[in-house]
Amino acid sequence: LQQQLQRQQKLELQARLDSLRARIRPHFLFNSMNIIATLIRIDPDAAEQAVEDLSSLFRASLKDSGSEVTLAEELALCERYIRIEQLRLGERLNVEWRIELDPARVALPLLTLQPLLENAIYHGIQPLAEGGVVRIAAAIEQGRVVLRVSNPKQDCDSEHQGNRMALDNIRHRLEALHGPSVSVSARSQQRHYEIEISYPLQ
Repeated sequence: LQQQLQRQQKLELQARLDSLRARIRPHFLFNSMNIIATLIRIDPDAAEQAVEDLSSLFRASLKDSGSEVTLAEELALCERYIRIEQLRLGERLNVEWRIELDPARVALPLLTLQPLLENAIYHGIQPLAEGGVVRIAAAIEQGRVVLRVSNPKQDCDSEHQGNRMALDNIRHRLEALHGPSVSVSARSQQRHYEIEISYPLQ
């Protein structure tokens, strides 16, 4: 019975992951392809880089959702995503990195930060005519890995609906690796929205 329950939970989690990917993929894919089509004639080098970045992102999305990578690999994936979005948003999108640990020595599930980064840009930067800053931080605090992603919040902004499923999936995948002491939380502050992920350093 326990095996059946675990199998059912795994299938339900995979279904949620598939649903999340299906929701994210179309708009980003279509926007990226349009950008690449525009760049081919005016800046072929930038178009080639965008194709490489897009290929890496979708190669990652097709891997097993339980795949574990280093934080360095995940951050490299985030950088590829940001490069593509900056082609679309230009100077409206700024990113601040505060990495206060060795990312090559920290592990986490593949596509932990990238979906949060996508939501931060979609909900926090895209609606603002002036754009804004997305902040990505990583540190070791009291023997735990702490990751934070924050973005500007509109005055009339509602909750990030897209983050609910992303946070649940991230929490489940981290708990499978690190147990129940994993913490995944969202904080809506006056001017910013912040996601914090915390789990034991191994």
